[in-house]
Amino acid sequence: MSTPEENSQANSWSKAKANDMPVGQLIGFETLEAADGRSVVMLTAGSQHTNPMGTLHGGILCDIADAAMGIAFASTLASDESFTTIELKINFFRPVWKAALKAEGKVVRRGSTVGYVECEITDENGNLIAKAASTCLVLRGERAKGR
Repeated sequence: MSTPEENSQANSWSKAKANDMPVGQLIGFETLEAADGRSVVMLTAGSQHTNPMGTLHGGILCDIADAAMGIAFASTLASDESFTTIELKINFFRPVWKAALKAEGKVVRRGSTVGYVECEITDENGNLIAKAASTCLVLRGERAKGR
């Protein structure tokens, strides 16, 4: 029998795979793949995502990169584990106005306590738009409750 915390963690993972994440709904991205330390998140970027200069807001790229990396890392967790991101870095390589963006997250290193994840964001032509990296802290026991 599973505990409420295990059900909550399993439910979070199910929601991510089923595209039932409030932030995804707000921004408009969806998860296409999620398993074995990898994920693919897609976003059709449009005028609703622009900054005052008319290009895609960098925070939107951070959001889809963070989602892709988080989903990839979550796919490596045991049922009694959760995690939190403790560091995120992103480099922007080219501007975007409107594009079909693909964020591919990949766990590079999964330790028992800390993990390192990378993400590449490309457009529909395969152009590299941005690259991100994050460090994740694995949580267990009391620290994992409610996450």
